[in-house]
Amino acid sequence: MTPGPAASRPARRTLRAGFALLLGLLAAVLLAAPAQAAGYRYWSFWEREGSTWSYATQGPAQLRPDDGSVQGFRFAVSAEADDSAAPRSKAAFAKICEDTDERAGRKRIALVLDFGTAADAPGGERPPKPRTACASVEEDASTADALAAVAPPLRYDSSAMLCAIDGYPAAGCGEQVPGAGKPSAEASSDASPGTVEADSGSAPGGGGPSAGLLVGGGAVAVLGVAAFWQSRRRRG
Repeated sequence: MTPGPAASRPARRTLRAGFALLLGLLAAVLLAAPAQAAGYRYWSFWEREGSTWSYATQGPAQLRPDDGSVQGFRFAVSAEADDSAAPRSKAAFAKICEDTDERAGRKRIALVLDFGTAADAPGGERPPKPRTACASVEEDASTADALAAVAPPLRYDSSAMLCAIDGYPAAGCGEQVPGAGKPSAEASSDASPGTVEADSGSAPGGGGPSAGLLVGGGAVAVLGVAAFWQSRRRRG
């Protein structure tokens, strides 16, 4: 026996309520899902005052540091300049340049080279150990000159962007990395030179199900309810 209109009203109200609930859950997923910001894999350039690293405001080819300066380079995946990971060594100038004598007409620049973590490395590459070096260069030399003296080969792209230090990485230059979050190994900023911190090996940005997967599952559920509702209406 086919149910009359009055008998079908409670079922329809239940279906409408379920449909509205699923739409609400889908909207909540869309609002709560974190944005997958794109980052870039590159060498960042830093200056140090005391024990504090600051992101350099000039490029290494423009900056001409004074004798006794400490300059740093860090390879990492970063979304913005202020998210970039600083070099993890805090070795002082006196320690880095203790075996480099002063010479007339020259200056000494302490360089900290942090090749980053395995999580930030391009596919198929493994970062060298972080290290320090003391460059003895002419008095008007730039940081780029000092870097070339202690960490060849350097690689630049056609726009003069620094792509590789000491041959690392072997390829690529500032390429986009989808879904990148803050750079990895931020907590290891107290590392001594020449050491490598253990890292999780996970890609930047964390794990867990993606927003696309959750939204897709919600859409499938909504479509299923809609199909069920339509079939009930046809039977009615």
